[in-house]
Amino acid sequence: MTLQIPILNEKDDMSVSEAVFGQVFNETLVHQLVTRYLAGARAGTKAQKTRSDVSGGGAKPWRQKGTGRARSGTTRSPLWRTGGVTFAARPRNYDQKLNKKMFRVGIRSILSELLRQSRLAITNEVLVTTPKTKELTVQLNALGSKRTLIVVRSVDKNLALASRNIPYVQVVEAANLNPVLLVAADKVIMTPGALKQLEECFA
Repeated sequence: MTLQIPILNEKDDMSVSEAVFGQVFNETLVHQLVTRYLAGARAGTKAQKTRSDVSGGGAKPWRQKGTGRARSGTTRSPLWRTGGVTFAARPRNYDQKLNKKMFRVGIRSILSELLRQSRLAITNEVLVTTPKTKELTVQLNALGSKRTLIVVRSVDKNLALASRNIPYVQVVEAANLNPVLLVAADKVIMTPGALKQLEECFA
């Protein structure tokens, strides 16, 4: 069974596989998918020094008794100004495990919901023939959406140059598509080549 996706500036629709674009929306899985992607993008390189990492402090600052001061065994104690940090941050990995099957179902769920909400469209036309921002802006203004995601099989130079100065417009290859871009977009425009590649990947 097939579904229909509207083609921009044409009266005809394009048939797509229900296996990819007919998935029941799973909000919990989509949330997990987006959270996992954002967590994986974190650097996790924050680091501080504990008392064992700070140099010095080998000798006892003063004798234990008789000085009138509080006892102290090392100048590297967190209580000292030049000491280490009590609960020091360490480099860590924020990656979360997600099965391949869950990832595929999550992406299909997002694509299907975009189609149901009429936020997904196909274009048979070449978006730009010159690296001019104005040429692309005229076409995108007709859609009336603020955040637009353009998905192509391969980004050509003209499209990359024409889109880079337009706020809230992003161009991505189908092979590099991620859930955050899909969820954040008000409108997703795909070329037939990109659509076919996604169907082959997530069918």
